[in-house]
Amino acid sequence: MSQKIDLDHRRFRQIIRGKIKRNLRKYISQGEMIGKKGKQAVSIPLPQVDIPRFRHGDKQEGGVGQGDGEVGDSLGQGEAKPGAGEAGDRPGEHLLEVEVDLDELAEILGEELELPRIEPKGAERIVSYKDRYTGIRSTGPESLKHFRRTYRQALKRQISSGTYDPKMPIIVPIREDKRFRSWKTEPLPQSNAVIIYMMDVSGSMGDEQKEIVRIESFWIDTWLRSQYQGIESRYIIHDAMAKEVDRETFFRTRESGGTMISSAYKLCAQILSDEYPSSEWNIYPFHFSDGDNWSVDDTQTCIEIVRDTLVPASNLFCYGQVESPYGSGQFIKDLLEHFNEEEKVVTSEIKDKEAIMDSIRDFLGKGK
Repeated sequence: MSQKIDLDHRRFRQIIRGKIKRNLRKYISQGEMIGKKGKQAVSIPLPQVDIPRFRHGDKQEGGVGQGDGEVGDSLGQGEAKPGAGEAGDRPGEHLLEVEVDLDELAEILGEELELPRIEPKGAERIVSYKDRYTGIRSTGPESLKHFRRTYRQALKRQISSGTYDPKMPIIVPIREDKRFRSWKTEPLPQSNAVIIYMMDVSGSMGDEQKEIVRIESFWIDTWLRSQYQGIESRYIIHDAMAKEVDRETFFRTRESGGTMISSAYKLCAQILSDEYPSSEWNIYPFHFSDGDNWSVDDTQTCIEIVRDTLVPASNLFCYGQVESPYGSGQFIKDLLEHFNEEEKVVTSEIKDKEAIMDSIRDFLGKGK
């Protein structure tokens, strides 16, 4: 019975996985997967998966081929007028919410977008330690006492000494019977990564543009977290000035004013210099803007920071340009002019929510 249940469960998960893959672009563009994000899983709304079955009507009702009618007459009830029906006793069509682990979600994303596995750098330099239980010993703290081994040792002692009574099988361990789990500490090399999100929050970046950034950032996070044991995310917003904020502020800030992109790049470079040496961290700066900048001089400053600081320190430098009716869209052209041959600089134009999936492939498709 348990084997049949396991088989049915695996089959059900395969069905769900197939439905997610077929509708992945819809989920990405509408943000349905991040609406109820949990700590380790997300809730995914799917159409109800029903098992086919016969439905029987009342005995008094006629069936197909019974009653009055002529050849060619419709078997249906005709078109119902909106609001003309009566209250019914049949349930409506509901959605099934399925919990999917983020690791499985990342795997589905990678399969659908054909994303290559990332080869992290710095794995041999960042080390954490884990205690692994390797055996049994006769001394140790009570919290690590092994009950079954202690009971077995007490039983052997009582049998060998002749104090064991099968009619009254009472086992009383003494100090010499106690057994404890032993452990040793093992080094675990880890590949850590930091993602620095930068977003233009000037007046030309509206709620729709920031929603695109929010959705795309979630999927970028989902994939990169599946590739690294440890990952940190930092958030920078900027108009004419830049500042670091928390995640909630990053996506909810309403700002206005001009745009100086170099202010964000300078702050990003400072954070990396102070906290994330490139020899030990895998670094991913992502900048989202509508392409407007204050001046040609500031754009030149941005080019210098990207070339001299951000590109040498990063696995990838990614710039996503969100289309806005108020933005000129010039900045992506400037980046392409200077970095068209630089593999570590990746640009992507994001016209609308439907383009998010293609933009993620642009950014992560190189596997760096």
